[in-house]
Formats: sequence, C-alpha cells, structure tokens
Amino acid sequence: MSINTDSAHNALDTPVRVAALYRFTRFDDPAALRVPLLDACGANGIKGTLLLAAEGINGTIAGTAQGIDATLAHIRTLPGCAELEVKFSAAREMPFHRMKVRLKREIVTMGQPGIDPNRSVGTYVEPQDWNALISAQDVITIDTRNDYEVAVGTFHGAVDPKTASFRDFPSWFRAERERLLGEGKEPRVAMFCTGGIRCEKSTAFLKQEGVEEVFHLKGGILKYLETVPEDESLWEGECFVFDQRVTVGHGLRLGSYGLCHACRRPVSDEDRTDARYEEGVSCPACHDERTDEQRASYRERHRQEMLAARRGEAHVGAQMPEDEDEA
Repeated sequence: MSINTDSAHNALDTPVRVAALYRFTRFDDPAALRVPLLDACGANGIKGTLLLAAEGINGTIAGTAQGIDATLAHIRTLPGCAELEVKFSAAREMPFHRMKVRLKREIVTMGQPGIDPNRSVGTYVEPQDWNALISAQDVITIDTRNDYEVAVGTFHGAVDPKTASFRDFPSWFRAERERLLGEGKEPRVAMFCTGGIRCEKSTAFLKQEGVEEVFHLKGGILKYLETVPEDESLWEGECFVFDQRVTVGHGLRLGSYGLCHACRRPVSDEDRTDARYEEGVSCPACHDERTDEQRASYRERHRQEMLAARRGEAHVGAQMPEDEDEA
C-alpha cells in the first residue's frame, strides 16, 4: 500500500495525522497504565503501537488531528510526561491496521543495565547547527541505526556500525573504541538516529563508558529532514521509518522504497528485479534466511491479503512487523 505524505506543516490539512513520541520517565507500575491508555486510543480512533516500560513510553500513533490531540492529552497526564517529545507528520491513508499498547523491559532495547538518559545524556544539537558540528575536523559522526536503515541513507562521512540490532551497539563500540577514538585527546562524538530515542540511550552509554564530549541530533533525522533545506543538507539518500510509508526524504516527502513483509527490510526498485524477490514472500536480503516452508506460509498470507484488498477489507496479516529498535 502506498501512503502519500506531507510535511508536518501540513499535518492538519490531510486526513491522517501521525505522531511519533517518546519520553524517558519513571513509571512505577507500567501495567496499570496500559488499559486506560488503550481505552483512550480506542475512544479516539487511534491506531499504531505504544510501548510502556519502567523507563517510560515510546511509539507511533495515527488518527484524526482531534483524535491525536485528545490521546496526547491523556499521555501527558502520565507521570513525568507533561513535556512529552512528539514529532508530527501526515498521511492521506491510515498507515497502521490496529492499536497495540505493549509492556516491555525497555522502550528501546539496548540491554545495558544502569543506562538512564534522565541522569546523564549527550548534548543536544539543533538541526540547523548539525552541519557545522559534523563538518568539524575534531568530530567523529556515528550512525546508531541498524544496517538495513543505514543502507537506505545516512549523513555524509558517518561511521556505519553495521549492527543488526540496537542491542549490538554497546559491544560494537567497545570493540572499536580504540580505532575510532585513538590515543591522546579524544575527538568529539556526534550521534544520530531516526527520531532521537536511540541516541538518548547511546549517548548515555558513551558517557557511562567515559567519553566526555558526546552530542546528538535533537529530534533525529526526521526533524533534520523537515527543518534543513535540501540544498543545504548533508543527508544522502532516504530515511527508513517504521510504518507503511517505509522511507521519507527531504521535507518528509514519501520515499521510493517498498517493504519486504517477510523481513521488514526496505526494498529498492533494483531489488524488485532480482530473482530472489517475490512480493510479500522474500527479497534479496532475506531469501536465504528463510525456509521453503516459511516462504510458502508468506505466499499464502500474501494471497489472503490480496483477496481482502479486492474486497476492500484489511487483512490481519497486513500489519507492519514490529521492531524494538523503532525511532
């Protein structure tokens, strides 16, 4: 399904408003918050996924402007959420098929005990100041996202950790620290991710590891693409997002990639010409990772989705796969 999107400035002029949000705060009993939050989303016609953990809330939701405003008003009543971080964009079709509120150990999974962005975090850098920082000679820029995200687009000159999951980032940094930072005076480290939440943890992690000058892009790549004019941008390619839009470009315009619903990786026009690509079943990246039995199951699921689409219905198998690394 193709989703036509507009920039956040036009969010109120399109049928569907999309809100990506997170907040690191202390929830003593996240489970007690789940049902009231799910009820608030349901009452306002909201769909998407929200994660609750002892460390806070994270997720992306979509609905009418009025529905989103009402739901955000509820979320802002939760402990410590009055200053909730929200990034808006817009879609002409609903990019989600259902509403989920899930309980997790972490709202973005790093797997490192003691990391608390409320206690120690990197220095925030506004999008309009980012180019100057990452262009400085004494700065090393690190992309904290997964390998398939970096393959779609990244900042010029950024280091790609080639990690399959965010929980791999700490071991990668520890293994590569000496090569990256060298001896003597350490370079400043600039880090970025899709919407900012992974950098809250990755910069807190580097600070815990003893790196002194750590910076991260406030609002993430999405805020940069929305804010910085294309002719001034140091961004190269497109940005993977965790909904049916798949990728966006400058101005948050809809990108050119599709999605492999078997492995949730982005699929380019070139990928679609590969013999290993089969819509809804496999792509060049995952073909050899799946068995014939799995591909047969995906094939049947895709057939059911196509039948449902012809009837004007949404099939339950059509929802986006979930990823704990979102944002």
